[in-house]
Amino acid sequence: QVQLVESGGGLVQPGGSLRLSCAASGSIFRINTMAWYRQAPGKQRELVATITRDSRTNYADSVKGRFTISRDNAKNTVYLQMNSLKPEDTGVYYCKMNVNWVEYWGQGTQVTVSS
Repeated sequence: QVQLVESGGGLVQPGGSLRLSCAASGSIFRINTMAWYRQAPGKQRELVATITRDSRTNYADSVKGRFTISRDNAKNTVYLQMNSLKPEDTGVYYCKMNVNWVEYWGQGTQVTVSS
Protein backbone atom coordinates (compact mmCIF):
# COMPACT_ATOMS: atom_id res chain seq x y z
CA GLN A 1 0.00 0.00 0.00
CA VAL A 2 1.09 3.59 -0.68
CA GLN A 3 0.28 6.67 1.36
CA LEU A 4 0.74 10.35 0.56
CA VAL A 5 1.06 12.81 3.42
CA GLU A 6 0.87 16.54 2.81
CA SER A 7 2.08 19.38 4.99
CA GLY A 8 2.70 23.11 4.89
CA GLY A 9 -0.74 24.63 4.56
CA GLY A 10 -2.01 27.46 6.72
CA LEU A 11 -3.20 31.04 6.90
CA VAL A 12 -1.20 33.70 5.07
CA GLN A 13 -1.77 37.33 4.14
CA PRO A 14 -2.13 38.40 0.49
CA GLY A 15 1.31 38.74 -1.07
CA GLY A 16 2.77 36.14 1.27
CA SER A 17 4.33 32.75 0.59
CA LEU A 18 3.83 29.14 1.59
CA ARG A 19 5.62 25.91 0.73
CA LEU A 20 3.63 22.69 0.52
CA SER A 21 5.21 19.25 0.74
CA CYS A 22 3.83 15.81 -0.07
CA ALA A 23 5.76 12.67 0.80
CA ALA A 24 4.95 9.17 -0.41
CA SER A 25 5.62 6.07 1.66
CA GLY A 26 4.98 2.35 1.36
CA SER A 27 5.74 -0.15 -1.39
CA ILE A 28 7.26 2.18 -3.97
CA PHE A 29 9.06 0.93 -7.03
CA ARG A 30 8.72 3.98 -9.26
CA ILE A 31 7.01 7.37 -9.11
CA ASN A 32 6.14 8.88 -12.45
CA THR A 33 4.23 12.17 -12.72
CA MET A 34 3.53 14.16 -9.57
CA ALA A 35 0.92 16.91 -9.40
CA TRP A 36 -0.82 19.45 -7.22
CA TYR A 37 -4.55 20.18 -7.45
CA ARG A 38 -6.73 22.55 -5.47
CA GLN A 39 -10.40 22.89 -4.68
CA ALA A 40 -11.98 26.17 -3.62
CA PRO A 41 -15.26 26.22 -1.71
CA GLY A 42 -18.16 25.51 -4.04
CA LYS A 43 -15.90 24.83 -7.02
CA GLN A 44 -14.53 21.79 -8.79
CA ARG A 45 -11.06 20.49 -8.14
CA GLU A 46 -8.58 22.00 -10.60
CA LEU A 47 -5.07 21.18 -11.71
CA VAL A 48 -2.42 23.57 -10.42
CA ALA A 49 0.88 22.09 -11.60
CA THR A 50 2.51 18.88 -12.76
CA ILE A 51 6.09 17.59 -12.85
CA THR A 52 7.31 14.54 -14.73
CA ARG A 53 9.93 12.11 -13.53
CA ASP A 54 12.58 14.02 -15.49
CA SER A 55 11.33 17.32 -14.00
CA ARG A 56 9.42 18.76 -16.93
CA THR A 57 6.80 21.08 -15.47
CA ASN A 58 3.43 22.50 -16.46
CA TYR A 59 1.31 25.13 -14.71
CA ALA A 60 -2.22 26.45 -14.75
CA ASP A 61 -2.30 29.94 -16.26
CA SER A 62 -3.59 31.37 -12.99
CA VAL A 63 -0.39 30.43 -11.10
CA LYS A 64 2.31 30.83 -13.76
CA GLY A 65 5.15 33.01 -12.53
CA ARG A 66 4.02 32.72 -8.89
CA PHE A 67 4.11 28.98 -8.08
CA THR A 68 6.96 26.52 -8.57
CA ILE A 69 6.62 22.74 -8.44
CA SER A 70 9.66 20.61 -7.73
CA ARG A 71 10.47 17.07 -6.65
CA ASP A 72 13.07 15.08 -4.77
CA ASN A 73 13.08 11.55 -6.15
CA ALA A 74 15.35 10.27 -3.39
CA LYS A 75 12.79 11.37 -0.79
CA ASN A 76 9.68 10.48 -2.85
CA THR A 77 8.50 14.03 -2.23
CA VAL A 78 6.92 16.79 -4.29
CA TYR A 79 6.90 20.45 -3.31
CA LEU A 80 4.85 23.49 -4.26
CA GLN A 81 6.42 26.86 -3.56
CA MET A 82 3.67 29.49 -3.64
CA ASN A 83 4.63 33.16 -3.79
CA SER A 84 2.62 36.36 -4.22
CA LEU A 85 -0.44 34.58 -2.89
CA LYS A 86 -3.88 36.00 -3.64
CA PRO A 87 -7.23 35.47 -1.89
CA GLU A 88 -8.38 33.46 -4.91
CA ASP A 89 -5.63 30.92 -4.18
CA THR A 90 -7.60 29.86 -1.09
CA GLY A 91 -8.67 26.24 -1.04
CA VAL A 92 -7.73 22.70 -0.15
CA TYR A 93 -4.57 21.62 -1.94
CA TYR A 94 -4.15 17.95 -2.87
CA CYS A 95 -1.11 16.14 -4.19
CA LYS A 96 -1.42 13.29 -6.64
CA MET A 97 1.26 10.81 -7.66
CA ASN A 98 1.48 8.04 -10.18
CA VAL A 99 3.16 5.36 -8.08
CA ASN A 100 3.91 2.03 -9.69
CA TRP A 101 1.50 3.14 -12.50
CA VAL A 102 -1.39 3.63 -10.03
CA GLU A 103 -2.79 7.07 -9.09
CA TYR A 104 -2.78 8.03 -5.42
CA TRP A 105 -4.10 11.16 -3.71
CA GLY A 106 -3.11 12.91 -0.53
CA GLN A 107 -5.64 13.87 2.13
CA GLY A 108 -5.44 17.58 1.35
CA THR A 109 -4.10 20.59 3.19
CA GLN A 110 -5.94 23.88 3.70
CA VAL A 111 -4.48 27.10 2.33
CA THR A 112 -6.22 30.32 3.30
CA VAL A 113 -5.11 33.68 1.92
CA SER A 114 -6.73 36.49 3.85
CA SER A 115 -5.91 39.73 5.62
